[in-house]
Amino acid sequence: MPVWKAVILGVIQGAAEFLPISSSGHLVIAKEVLGINLESGGVFFDVMLHLGTLAAIFVAFWKDIKKLIIEGFKLIGDIFYNLYVAILRIFRKKYSFRKVVRSSYRKMVVLIIVSTIPTGILGVLLSDIIETANGMLIVPGICLFITAIFLLIADAVDLGNKKPKEVSYLSAGIIGTAQGLATMPGISRSGTTITACLLCGFEKKFALKYSFIMSIPAVLGAVVLELKDFGKINFSDSMVVSCAIATIIAALVGYLSICFMMRLLKGKRYKYFAIYCLIMGGISTGFALFR
Repeated sequence: MPVWKAVILGVIQGAAEFLPISSSGHLVIAKEVLGINLESGGVFFDVMLHLGTLAAIFVAFWKDIKKLIIEGFKLIGDIFYNLYVAILRIFRKKYSFRKVVRSSYRKMVVLIIVSTIPTGILGVLLSDIIETANGMLIVPGICLFITAIFLLIADAVDLGNKKPKEVSYLSAGIIGTAQGLATMPGISRSGTTITACLLCGFEKKFALKYSFIMSIPAVLGAVVLELKDFGKINFSDSMVVSCAIATIIAALVGYLSICFMMRLLKGKRYKYFAIYCLIMGGISTGFALFR
């Protein structure tokens, strides 16, 4: 694949992963228009693009992610401490249990874990369907219409004020399910999960932050699943260079996209993305039906 095509795919991934317009759908459309056929290395190439945007999330939210990691390990430590106390209580020794979820960051760690479970289950169950859909231009066209509906709902819903401590685990499961369904090309992961967060009463800034950070386990899980076929892929030198360039571009553009989205907190502006998705969905569907 020529480097200039890799750059285009990197820009598309970086922008569309965080703008609520579906990176997977735009990648399918771009590959069709540019005549890109990566064959066996296609899934790996897409995973590397997602690793690029994953790096952007780490840079943009490093302070929060660092606290989540620290509190996550402390949470695990308290769980083992409570197990130790439970054993001691068998012998009637008086020791007090520690409260495990006792801060906003610990609650957010548990919420993300709960959200990741349905995402992972749906990702496995829908894997064959998604692989087939990635080769059909009409699928992202139809799914972009669905994304537009979600974005109009996001603008219509009353703004909530829930922070981590007020969010229920049921809400986390619903949001994780939404993320799992958004693996279909054309259904925006960020648009779907942000809409789900707002419907569950999340405060708007927290909704965006949660949507972006909760994607980390899902992307890492996809990478692990892809590693099992790593040895079967034949990489040419040009493919390695193109993949590396596209990943870097995706990271840089992704970071800028996150910054842009965080500045769109005020007002109801998702309708503009909805209009764009309707236009792109119409173009994609029309091209698939009448080419």
